[in-house]
Amino acid sequence: MSVDDAELEEIRRRKLLEYERRLREEAAREEEKRIAEARRQEVLRRILTPEARQRLTALKMVRPELVENLEEQLITLAMSGRIPLPITDDQLKRILNDLASRTKREIRLRYSLNI
Repeated sequence: MSVDDAELEEIRRRKLLEYERRLREEAAREEEKRIAEARRQEVLRRILTPEARQRLTALKMVRPELVENLEEQLITLAMSGRIPLPITDDQLKRILNDLASRTKREIRLRYSLNI
């Protein structure tokens, strides 16, 4: 084995070690995310009725970012005692309607007939 071959082999070994380290870090991050999501779902299970959870699950398919933010807000409100528990489907509908009325966007279409 020449010096160049040994040097090349050392570079390969270091790159492989770096790649393995990155894989371990990514796996650890994914595990942390999984655990955090499991905790979040457990809290939601405690603060929402089954019907309300079902509504959020259905809405999550259409507006995942909205539901994620809403879940965080609901958890915060519940933990601080600022909302009665459990949150029913009717209460959730009122919250969603209020949220929708505050975030409604107006769309205007303009066209002209140039005849």
